Amino acid sequence: MPVDRAEENVEGAVIRVYADTSVFGGVFDEEFARPSQAFFESVRRGRFQLVISAVVRDELAEAPENVRAFSQQIRLRAQEVDVTGQAVRLQKAYLAAGVVGPASEFDALHVAVATTSGCRVIVSWNFRHIVNFQKIPLYNGVNLARGYGTIAIHSPQEVVADVDQGQDI
Repeated sequence: MPVDRAEENVEGAVIRVYADTSVFGGVFDEEFARPSQAFFESVRRGRFQLVISAVVRDELAEAPENVRAFSQQIRLRAQEVDVTGQAVRLQKAYLAAGVVGPASEFDALHVAVATTSGCRVIVSWNFRHIVNFQKIPLYNGVNLARGYGTIAIHSPQEVVADVDQGQDI
């Protein structure tokens, strides 16, 4: 069943943001650390409602110890959503449409879970299969064809306006 997003556009409402596994790892990556940390600080301050799935949880179980320890702390502030049949059907629709190939099925599942669980945004450092200017309209085209709304797909850097000042959008 498609999610009605009308309630989510209310001024001042907390934005539901799905973070894939790469964002957690980004906290400890020199290139991605500052915007990843700023994103999670926005979560701590209540600007974003962090949403993760069992897919993220399972991927984090295989991550390096420092990433696992950090994720256990931040996950206390997260809502973990189920991978539903609805999400799996949407994932299969992305694959059937050629948005990504079978080797990227978990990337498609992240987008599907975020979409079906009512998130307005998914953040990721995966520029090849998720945060990709050619793929974003394809994901959203499938979403619209299947009766869902569009989902914004961004890097953490794009959802925090000024990392140095600690201000977000």
